[in-house]
Amino acid sequence: MAKQKKQRFEGIVYSTSDDFEYNEAEGGEEQETLPNDKQRLKVGLDKKQRKGKVVTIVTGFVGTDAGLEDLARKLKQKCGVGGSAKDGEILIQGDFKEKIIQYLTSEKFQVKSFGG
Repeated sequence: MAKQKKQRFEGIVYSTSDDFEYNEAEGGEEQETLPNDKQRLKVGLDKKQRKGKVVTIVTGFVGTDAGLEDLARKLKQKCGVGGSAKDGEILIQGDFKEKIIQYLTSEKFQVKSFGG
C-alpha cells in the first residue's frame, strides 16, 4: 500500500460552492544554501532522552536538505562515527565537539559553542 501525500490548504475548512478551487498552502519551498562564511552554526553536546549517551549537535544551518545531508556526511567521515541530519540539525554520535568546531572553522563557517 503506497503512502499518499497529504495536501495542506490554507484558511479553508469547508466550502459549499460547487466550483470552488482550493489553493495549496505555500511555504514548502527550501531556502538556498548560504555560503560558508555567512553560516552561523552552533555546536554543543546533549544526552537528554538518549539513555545517557552523548551526542554532538550542530544547529543553525540555513539551506537545502541536500546541503545539510552533505555537511552531515562530511562531519561523520571526519569523526569516524555515525549520525543523522533531520529537522535542520546534525546529530553526531559521541563527544566530538572540539573536533567539529575545528573542522567547521577551517571550512570558514562561523561557529559558536553551547552547552557542556
